[in-house]
Amino acid sequence: MHVVPKTTNSVPGLRERKKQATRRAIAEAAVRLAAEHGAENVTVEAISEAAGVSPRTFFNYFPSHDDAFVLVDDEVGERIRESVRSAPADRHPLDVVRDALVTELDGFEGRQELWALQSKVLQRSPHLIQHGLKAHVADERALAVALTDWLDATRPPDGPSDAGILPRLLAAVAHTALRVAIEHWCEHPGEVVLADAFQDAFAQLAQGLPRPPA
Repeated sequence: MHVVPKTTNSVPGLRERKKQATRRAIAEAAVRLAAEHGAENVTVEAISEAAGVSPRTFFNYFPSHDDAFVLVDDEVGERIRESVRSAPADRHPLDVVRDALVTELDGFEGRQELWALQSKVLQRSPHLIQHGLKAHVADERALAVALTDWLDATRPPDGPSDAGILPRLLAAVAHTALRVAIEHWCEHPGEVVLADAFQDAFAQLAQGLPRPPA
């Protein structure tokens, strides 16, 4: 997920904040140029110029041209995972994931236009979806590891030693719920508040996805 980082438990230093800002600037420039011209017609040089960096700096942040169009932010993912690991033992696992994600929603709110532009870019250049999928799968698996760590740390002495598929299932469900909430929000600009869509998604999950009333 590429989002604007929001401070949670710790404040990154000036150097780290500058790195985050540079990465965001490059990614935003890439998506905006691709939305206008098509990703295949946008060069690393053009992206770098729009972001105010050198092509060499571009490759310090993104391993390839195509990776710049995939909106993923590793710093946000790490903060979410740290929030999961430090969650109280008595919380429901679904609530733990929801609370970890909700701390980042303020950073999402100002990115609606960019999310919508990225959707346009992916529709025009489906080959980029593979890059996005790879990044999101890695993020999802990392979240599953954090959930495993939390479950292990909070397991009763006589509890089972293996959480089974629960951590991976929780991570997958959480990512899907967030994606659906963001898509719904982007499809209804000015009508839907992201936080409301997000909370509604998790409320329905907690209720077992009930059938809507007739």
